[in-house]
Amino acid sequence: QVQLVESGGGLVQAGGSLRLSCAASGSISSINAMGWYRQAPGKQRELVATITSGGRSNYADSVKGRFTISRDGAKGMVYLQMNSLKPEDTAVYYCYSKLIPVGARIVNDYWGQGTQVTVSS
Repeated sequence: QVQLVESGGGLVQAGGSLRLSCAASGSISSINAMGWYRQAPGKQRELVATITSGGRSNYADSVKGRFTISRDGAKGMVYLQMNSLKPEDTAVYYCYSKLIPVGARIVNDYWGQGTQVTVSS
């Protein structure tokens, strides 16, 4: 019963900020990586940012310098601080994790339910 639950989405004006949070819960042995993806209507889901268990992060070019991903491995938490938001950032944001559930022998992929971020102009 591993779950990823996002929070923090909402409506914000262009130039504003939002902080998304994601909590991984359940019987987890280890988390290899966590990250954020987003999907706008009619568009393909795209990677926004990822962070490994060692703290190495990667960002999509479109968000570099504006978004910051961080994590608290001990708590199974990952965050996305989004600054200088643009209308183009409007999308459903999904938390993602590659982790090993207790009792499993391989890494599994998990997705959160998504949280809506709407940036108005």
